[in-house]
Amino acid sequence: MMQENIKLIDLVIELVDARVPLSSRNPDINELGKNKARIVLLNKADLGDPVYNGQWMNFFKGQGAYALEINAKTGAGIKAINDLVQEACREKLERDRKRGIVNRPVRAMVVGIPNVGKSTFINSFAGKACTRTGNKPGVTKGKQWIRLNRSLELLDTPGILWPKFEDREVGMRLAFIGSMNDEVIIREELACDLLGCLQELYPEAVCERFGIRWQRTFAETLEEIARGRGCYNKGENLDLKKASDILLDDFRSGRLGRMTLERP
Repeated sequence: MMQENIKLIDLVIELVDARVPLSSRNPDINELGKNKARIVLLNKADLGDPVYNGQWMNFFKGQGAYALEINAKTGAGIKAINDLVQEACREKLERDRKRGIVNRPVRAMVVGIPNVGKSTFINSFAGKACTRTGNKPGVTKGKQWIRLNRSLELLDTPGILWPKFEDREVGMRLAFIGSMNDEVIIREELACDLLGCLQELYPEAVCERFGIRWQRTFAETLEEIARGRGCYNKGENLDLKKASDILLDDFRSGRLGRMTLERP
């Protein structure tokens, strides 16, 4: 569907998650939009490490895209997008003007993987509820055109994950941020994988948040979190699933702090 509609498009607006900017890019999008103007929006920038937000912005600009930090939920950065669209499409608008075509709106395709915040962004950008939103992947099912104003139309598309992950680390990071269905994931294993990531990048944050010390293994560290948070089953056994949910929720909500799990 996206391939069929790309010929109608002047601009591709791609949303990525500031915490995992590379893993949250569908590699097929690069090929799809290679001859189009590109804007990359670093969404959920309030959850990403501010030092690395800036580095990722420079990375995307170095690839020839326009880039902007936003928070679609609060609207931060949204007002700057209209000017960025005009800048990204300046050559196209100039060609139209020379041909005598005036007031034709720029048509932009909004793309991104599941749960990266596309629908929230569109509603925030439009200033009204144009699309369904949800904090789980797969809310947008089909395409829809949205007329924002006289100068811009958006084509909303469903979030698409690619069929197979060549790199296990990519799949793991997408599971951390909730871009996969949590119901098909073993939460305790995912929590241990996240602890492995955090021990390497933000070790103090875990100790401060949960009042614990790192243990010999990540499974034992998860047990410490369970004890500290009183996660027990009826039989006084540790409830590691509940402890895993607490850890993952704290990471996803930013309660562990602003974190970026990938470096440009």
